[in-house]
Amino acid sequence: MPGLLLKLRFLLYLSITWLAPASADWINLTGAETSPNIAEIYVLDDHVKLVLEVYVGDLEVFHDLVPDELLKDGGAGRPGVEERMRHFAAERFRFVTGDGRNLPAELILAEPRRRIDRKSPFAGMINPYTRQRVPEAPTDKRVLYAEIHYPFEGRPEELTLIPPLDAEGRALVSIGFIAYHKAVPVIDFRYLGAPARLELDWEDPWYSKFDNPNLKRHHKSALMSYLYVEPYEVRHEILTRVKDLEEWMDLGLESDEYIEIDELDSLKQRVGEFLLTKNPVQIDGEALKPILDRTNFVKVSITGIQLIEKPQRLEISTAIIGVIITYLTGGMPQEVSVDWELFTEQVQQVPATATDPAGPLLTYVTPDDNVHTWTNYLKNYEIPTVRQVDVADTLGEYRIPVGTLICLLAILPLGWVVGKRRRAGKTVVGPGVLILFLISGALVSWSYLPRVSIARPAVMAGMLSEEQAGVLLQALLKNVYRAFDFREEADVYDKLSLSVSGDLLADIYLQNRKSFAVQKAGGAQAKIKAVDILAAAPARRDDRPLAYDIRGNWKAMGTVGHWGHVHMRTNLYDAIVTVEAVDDNWKITGLELLEETRIDAGGRQESGPKQ
Repeated sequence: MPGLLLKLRFLLYLSITWLAPASADWINLTGAETSPNIAEIYVLDDHVKLVLEVYVGDLEVFHDLVPDELLKDGGAGRPGVEERMRHFAAERFRFVTGDGRNLPAELILAEPRRRIDRKSPFAGMINPYTRQRVPEAPTDKRVLYAEIHYPFEGRPEELTLIPPLDAEGRALVSIGFIAYHKAVPVIDFRYLGAPARLELDWEDPWYSKFDNPNLKRHHKSALMSYLYVEPYEVRHEILTRVKDLEEWMDLGLESDEYIEIDELDSLKQRVGEFLLTKNPVQIDGEALKPILDRTNFVKVSITGIQLIEKPQRLEISTAIIGVIITYLTGGMPQEVSVDWELFTEQVQQVPATATDPAGPLLTYVTPDDNVHTWTNYLKNYEIPTVRQVDVADTLGEYRIPVGTLICLLAILPLGWVVGKRRRAGKTVVGPGVLILFLISGALVSWSYLPRVSIARPAVMAGMLSEEQAGVLLQALLKNVYRAFDFREEADVYDKLSLSVSGDLLADIYLQNRKSFAVQKAGGAQAKIKAVDILAAAPARRDDRPLAYDIRGNWKAMGTVGHWGHVHMRTNLYDAIVTVEAVDDNWKITGLELLEETRIDAGGRQESGPKQ
């Protein structure tokens, strides 16, 4: 049983569902997330929560936060915490309301920690927009972690954030910050180098914003449409806020403020069924049957759209829901159109992105121009297919000179004549001399052109080279991965049967059905884009007519796109794959996974179990 599970894991790990979160394709280029000091600011209903990571080299600026027990003298003669926090709120990190009130500060927690690793793939590189080098995080990871609350009464219409400043009004230290109004990020990571005024929309936090146009988030729109056009499948993915849905449908919720945990599933179902009837999609002029693929609550994070995997109470004003509707096609469409119907008074322009094998293309729909159309302009694009791997096509071929081939073919009937004359007791001198003459001619002709190609007979397959084994292994593995690109279970089984045989076929098919059930619960179906064979060492099996155990090392690269982002994953495999000739075609009949290693976007490797 463990061996079987490893086999299935190998084939399905990339091809069926990816449940682990992956980084999105948008990357912040400011480098603020690697600043020595980090501030996370949360504007909540009755207080501002400030979370600080203070670089060990900048503790002097934030000395009010350092606990007495961390000082050599134990804080002897030092002001108490309350007095220090009054100084901190007035001189170090200030929050000032629109009417000029300076919010008081209360220290909740302060302790030594290691800084959170907020990776920036471009750290140390040149920002193509500013031509400046993107900063790297400090090598010394020691920080003072602190949580401070700034309570307020009522709901201020605006807050001004003021970092520690020098006499000329410049920040004393480098601070990278991010701000949230309730659960909505108002900005991506930016530098807080001067006072910043935040305008608060308490009715709809999505529209809270800084007056500085440079302080904004990448994901600005509350309503978005994504069209994915692939061979055999078109997906229309919609992101919308629950608050906006109130204008179009009855949410059926008990509260006007919250979605309770026990209401999440029923609301997802109602929203999915509602959107099935809206924004009609035409594929090559036909209205195909829509399939409600997945519905999930999501959140906007600093790296993009992320699933909310653990059920939790959500505020209606900030909750976002994503719906994926799928249409199955017979191949690659020529034209797909979405007749977008959903607008609000505040949302009169909806971003609409169409993504095909060539990449994404962004546009917008408006009430006056509400049809989003994708047209197939792909040139020289071939639809990926699953084809049987013929034994004769992979054993190689012989290239024989034409003269040699003619001589050899002429020898065959002479050989038959010689045999017949011997059985009759007649002389064979004449035909024998002619045979010797033809043999000499064949040898002499061997060095001369032209030549013709002749397929190598299966009985001579023992000469299979490592190069040929690599080509064979790549063809079969690509077929297996490709089979899972199809959505109908019957199609998956039929395509798998072209390259997998025996008990392994049934095992993979049954596991595929279970994996699709998991996928419906929130996973995303991946597409394997490339299989790179690194090594292939064949060994002929003596117990079967034509079979090999190929010790293979290969790299499988896959992608999955949803809600405007492409997630990439690469896995390395070491396995023994048994391939065998079945009805004149090569098929995988056995598999022993030795090692599986995932390579993430940053190049880190995570090894899986060995058998």
